[in-house]
Amino acid sequence: MHKQKVTKLMALVTTTVLTITTLFGCGQQQTQKAKEELTKQQEEKSKVDMNRDAKGANGVVATAKPEASQVGVEIMKQGGNAIDAAVATAFALGVAEPNASGIGGGGFMLVRFAKTGEEVFIDFRETAPKAAKPDMYKLNEKGLAANNESIEGGKAVAVPGEVAGLLTALEKYGTMKRNEVLRPAIDLAENGYKVTENFSGIIKDNFEKLNKSEAGKKIYLKNGLPYEAGDTLINKDLAKTLKLIAEKGKDAIYKGEVAKAIAAEVQKNGGILTEEDLANYQVKMRTPVKGTYRGYEVISAPPSSSGGTHVIEMLNMLENYDLKAMGHNTTKSLHVWSEVTKQMFEDRGKYMGDTDFLKVPLTGLTSKEYAKELVKKIDLNKSAEKVQYGNPSKYESGSTTHFSIMDKEGNMVAITKTINYFFGSGVVVPGTGIIMNDEMDDFDAAPGRSNSIAPGKRPLSSMTPTLVLKDGKPFMSVGSPGATRIIPTVAQVISNVIDHGMNIQEATNQPRMYDKGTLMLEGGIDSKVVEELKAMGHKVEVKKELDPYFGGVQGIVLESDGQLHGGGDPRRDGKAAAY
Repeated sequence: MHKQKVTKLMALVTTTVLTITTLFGCGQQQTQKAKEELTKQQEEKSKVDMNRDAKGANGVVATAKPEASQVGVEIMKQGGNAIDAAVATAFALGVAEPNASGIGGGGFMLVRFAKTGEEVFIDFRETAPKAAKPDMYKLNEKGLAANNESIEGGKAVAVPGEVAGLLTALEKYGTMKRNEVLRPAIDLAENGYKVTENFSGIIKDNFEKLNKSEAGKKIYLKNGLPYEAGDTLINKDLAKTLKLIAEKGKDAIYKGEVAKAIAAEVQKNGGILTEEDLANYQVKMRTPVKGTYRGYEVISAPPSSSGGTHVIEMLNMLENYDLKAMGHNTTKSLHVWSEVTKQMFEDRGKYMGDTDFLKVPLTGLTSKEYAKELVKKIDLNKSAEKVQYGNPSKYESGSTTHFSIMDKEGNMVAITKTINYFFGSGVVVPGTGIIMNDEMDDFDAAPGRSNSIAPGKRPLSSMTPTLVLKDGKPFMSVGSPGATRIIPTVAQVISNVIDHGMNIQEATNQPRMYDKGTLMLEGGIDSKVVEELKAMGHKVEVKKELDPYFGGVQGIVLESDGQLHGGGDPRRDGKAAAY
């Protein structure tokens, strides 16, 4: 607790110093604007509850919504196992956080079973429709799909996998019935939930998108205007769909009237998804990727997610530096994080894609020897202007939500799921409450590349549900939303706990970095450090404190006293629940 108070105090002092510097360097008008901006930021931060954690001996659930976290805990109290709790929580999140995930999307589930030590990875990522082609989009001058066709409208929609994936997990590894695990989500949709400041802001930011859909306006606007904080949002259409799933299983979505309605609405909005695409969707069972970091075992997401592989690649590179001695968020440590992140993204762009369609050098990318070769290129005194991808082949041997669950038996679950951009494609299927994803945007719109579009192919993802073991026993479950920011964010939280001895809430609250050409620093990092990084050649941009740009980590750590400690991210509506 003392460390957390010191961190907050340092962040406040840093903000004040930055503000004073700004005021002296501006004209009178700019000075007034700076004062107003400071006042606004201070007011916003004062409203944020930084203590989102919970401890319990029996089970902990950490999600982006307190309602969903409580659902998972209640399922475990009823005798359900971690899988039952995960499925119930996932469906509840689709109701309470519809901007980020839901029936119209997909994701990944990583599970470790305490009794056997077996690890399971369930890939329910969306797939490209059968009629999809590498050149299906006209490209603009930036090489992206013109007219936002891969982001909004029917042409952005891929075949959803969420219902198939969650029900596969329940059938294979759960102990409760469908209607039991779906009942909390149904109740939440029927009775409604309170709109938060955060969710109200997201609706306002996406007002134009929602306003284009009659079904979207009906559910997510109130008398034609965005919901305000404190309002109750009810989704009767989604409740009806969830009841059908409870009754009929995945056929409720992938066949019959709902499937027909989904295909019709997507095609009405210019898309190519068909009933046949829905009927043919398949969940994939994959082998997780594994690595180690300073003696801890790291288990994470394999392709079609790039996340796990490149978290391990980053940690392998970082292991060559004494981050603890360098200090947390110092000039030296942030420089190393920056250079390692840039190298990782070069490799990701070159090698990563759906392994059902191309060979990815996973063993090489996660090799410690390969990492040693990469760090030889890093200059500790200067930022690299241009980074070249490495050659892992010689080391070969032959916007989204995340939640974490751990129970007293030592079962661990990490799920990251998404509809991509907030409110997905903006296509809302009438009468169903389903918001369709815009996952086609996760493909490379240009033909001839590792992540180019192909029928049935899964688009490359950065989702990184991750489990960490200590001496072969459960230690941490962690993950985050945030597009490509997910990978360095997850690595930073792992490092905060292992290298710097923070608890999971402290590790989650810390300011973050991200570098894919520009070093993005979250507000709260010492201004002197910022200037020193610029002097080393880094192109730096400082964003606001607790910026959702840097994701929304939800994690759990099994502490040395046997207590499960869950942490929620204050950048969103994250909150852990325990018993």
